[in-house]
Amino acid sequence: MITGIHHATFLTADLAHARGFYEGVLGLQPDAARPQMSFEGIWYFVGGGAQLHLMLLPDASAGVPRPLHGGRDRHVALSVSDWDGLMARLERAGCVYTLSQSGRRALFCRDPDQNALEFIEVN
Repeated sequence: MITGIHHATFLTADLAHARGFYEGVLGLQPDAARPQMSFEGIWYFVGGGAQLHLMLLPDASAGVPRPLHGGRDRHVALSVSDWDGLMARLERAGCVYTLSQSGRRALFCRDPDQNALEFIEVN
């Protein structure tokens, strides 16, 4: 039986640039427990025991046009407790985002590798 999402994984072409976004803009902290693997990468805890993994590996879909609104693309949805604060941090960093078309307090943006992220406010 499925009990939850353990982790989601994104590919990156530039791990340092991606870390600048995930750590500098989103404020995530690296998980030092990531084992040595045959490729570079990083793990982040995102709450509730779930993780977000970045892998420095070639992306076969790199350069393929993606929809502006991340809700129309494959994405991971992350809960946030300070939606307004997140919007302010994205704006300060010059990150483009779109609001959810459902009317709920959620927004979509893309990381430096064009992976789509959704952020949903939870109370």
